[in-house]
Amino acid sequence: MSSSFSEFRAGAAGAIADLHLQAAMETATANCRVGRAAALAEIPDPDDLRDQLKAVRSSTMAQLGEHLEQFELRAVQAGAKVHWAQNGPEANRVVLDIICQHKADAAVKSKSMLSEEIGLNRALSDAGVTPVETDLGEWIVQLAGETPSHIIIPAIHKTRDQVAELLSRETHRPLPADDIPLLVKEARRMLREKFLTAAIGISGANIGVAETGSVVLVTNEGNGRMVTSLPPVHIVVMGIEKIAPTWEDAAVWLSLLARSATGQALSIYTTIITGPARPADPDGPGEVHIILLDNGRSRQVGTPYEEVLQCIRCGACLNVCPVYRESGGHSYGSPYSGPIGAVVSPLLMGLEQYEALPHASSLCGACLEVCPVRIDLPRMLLELRKEEVDRRVLPWYDRWVERIAARVMGNERLFQFSAGVARALLRPLSQSGSLRLPSWVNPAHERRLPALAPRSFRDLWKNGDVS
Repeated sequence: MSSSFSEFRAGAAGAIADLHLQAAMETATANCRVGRAAALAEIPDPDDLRDQLKAVRSSTMAQLGEHLEQFELRAVQAGAKVHWAQNGPEANRVVLDIICQHKADAAVKSKSMLSEEIGLNRALSDAGVTPVETDLGEWIVQLAGETPSHIIIPAIHKTRDQVAELLSRETHRPLPADDIPLLVKEARRMLREKFLTAAIGISGANIGVAETGSVVLVTNEGNGRMVTSLPPVHIVVMGIEKIAPTWEDAAVWLSLLARSATGQALSIYTTIITGPARPADPDGPGEVHIILLDNGRSRQVGTPYEEVLQCIRCGACLNVCPVYRESGGHSYGSPYSGPIGAVVSPLLMGLEQYEALPHASSLCGACLEVCPVRIDLPRMLLELRKEEVDRRVLPWYDRWVERIAARVMGNERLFQFSAGVARALLRPLSQSGSLRLPSWVNPAHERRLPALAPRSFRDLWKNGDVS
């Protein structure tokens, strides 16, 4: 996958023109914003809790290696097998080796953005293993032959009519779009068969607790528990940054995760997995494998981008981002979309491959305002834009324009002079407060740009004309 400027603009233009997509996106993201605000209002001091989480995540990243070693030690003591993977292909090979040992030809999966990042489903399919997504949203996009368009709500871009059409095709009989309980019942019936026959269950991990070597899985559907308890083998794919040193730290994390993501005090299912089933346990896997994946994460430690490793993948920044809400997730060309995706994708998968994403932002700062860990995404987007110029990722003409703009804006007198010249040159093209520009020179295309004010604010202030 990739996202060049032309690819992103084409994808965004298609999304903006899709009325069904626009309606689905606006409804879902608005509900998430309202829910988040209500859930945080129930906490006596949500800002204090956010500060606590920020402190926990910052200190964890400062000693990440030590916490990972402790997690491995405790997980092995609990009976789990821990594997380390430097990149996606290596992690996929570990998964396939485990599946091959058990001669399985199918695997049920709980929702995992990390598996999307490394292309696990494709690797399984290429090896003759059938991956079955069991999160309802993930299953819907799998049936549609698509990828998730939101970190938390994979099928956010689908309307109920589109979902009914997909399920009707799968059941070979028409299902009414207005009968949601029936749609869910049919999905449950079909997926239940997969749970009962699968030999391999694959999940991601929201948190790895170093204190006990436990994996915490947060879901709103029972599929997560079925994936991790019914198959005899459970494979966890976890990013190395998902570590909480203690259960006290994990509690702070969990207190903000669901509130920021879906507006819940706590997700319906918070599952804690500590090794395989014990002899006295009524259910659970006989083997638990935990794959700790780097895939470029350790490269960010000690850099201006280290802060991005603090992300808890709540998706709150997507729900407030004006660019994401219009362009949708698929236009980003990456498993990670929205403001966090615009930073994470270039860092983990290559700035040259995702050159457009640092520019897929208005830099309004809404993402920083809602982030439960107060990650300064606008700062990192600017850092990536500068890096694109320094590394000559941008075409020469874009670099030329960027350098001229920086020179002008960094010099007060030059800026005032340039603004005056631009005001005089554009005056003939100004009409009713906007510019009448030919389409071929208008960067906003169909949208009319506002005209420069007749007088600058600095001039108004200097002459006492501001009340």
